[in-house]
Amino acid sequence: MNNAIKILLPAAVSFIVGIILTPIATHYFYKYKMWRKVSRNNNVPGETFQNIHDEVAELSTPRTGGMIIWISIIITIFIFGIFDLIIHNDLTTKLYFISRNQTLLPLFTLIMASLIGLSDDLLQIFGGNKWTTDPIKLRYIKLSIIILLGLIISFWFFFKLGVSNIYIPWYGFVELGYVFIPFFILIMMGVWSTSVIDGVDGLSGGVMASIFASYALIAFFNNQVDLAAFCAVVTGGILAFLWFNIPPARFYMGETGMIGLTVTLAVVAFLTNTVLLLPIIAFPLFITSVSVIIQMVARKFFHNKKVFLFAPLHHHFEALGWPKYKVTMRYWIVGVITSIVGVIISLIS
Repeated sequence: MNNAIKILLPAAVSFIVGIILTPIATHYFYKYKMWRKVSRNNNVPGETFQNIHDEVAELSTPRTGGMIIWISIIITIFIFGIFDLIIHNDLTTKLYFISRNQTLLPLFTLIMASLIGLSDDLLQIFGGNKWTTDPIKLRYIKLSIIILLGLIISFWFFFKLGVSNIYIPWYGFVELGYVFIPFFILIMMGVWSTSVIDGVDGLSGGVMASIFASYALIAFFNNQVDLAAFCAVVTGGILAFLWFNIPPARFYMGETGMIGLTVTLAVVAFLTNTVLLLPIIAFPLFITSVSVIIQMVARKFFHNKKVFLFAPLHHHFEALGWPKYKVTMRYWIVGVITSIVGVIISLIS
């Protein structure tokens, strides 16, 4: 019961903090016009995208809403830390969930990756014509920085935590040795590539909430209670964001939210030995990213033919005539089901 309270109470606090924080953040988002200044219609050729793309919303809705999530998490950690520092009894010590072996690394990852994403958002908002169109140069710079972050994190896993293996369900641990380092970077880059899911009101928030909630359960059943509490706090922050992101969205998650969450998700998967379950637990992310790869391969090697009307996959469904809310809610349903399946497999394997 005490462990359940340690997980659920910080999650509730994170949600409440996010709800309280949002009106303040929203005021500044709109005051400083923190939205795209150039429509993506200028970058994406063809009528298909223009038919499903809400250009008015893109050029008038802030794209830094992901700040709500990670700032709520930081404030929640600060609240529980202050309580423990001032009162310092068995209860407050137990409720404080930041520990070196479980949560310090994902917290560091979340902050650093979110700041990388925020820098990208701000460049595209205030960077002038050189950056507002998301040029290929900016993408390579961002990719290089994220690879560097992955290298630092993988070194911490390997040299500080002594992790050099992965767990294969129903088989056991497989030792990778130094290969663990490039393997970790590869997985992290793969998960980061799923950030393309942030394209419809409420879509990314609902999907990410179910994923982190499932990892809270997995960590709890692994007796990683601090990590379970951390994942629950992330879920609370996402739900606070989602409260204001459902149609019509008051703001979008932006790179500061998606990079922070996806890169942190990779770290949590390695900490819970479930990295090979990621395609199941995070299936909506996985299939969305794969749809982009399939579309690119088809266009390049099959005479510019397309498999989907438009990629990523959620835009394909929009192009078929599905309203945005139907795409979002069906993604949510699939995300919840696959998350449950992933949790079950982690328990029985």
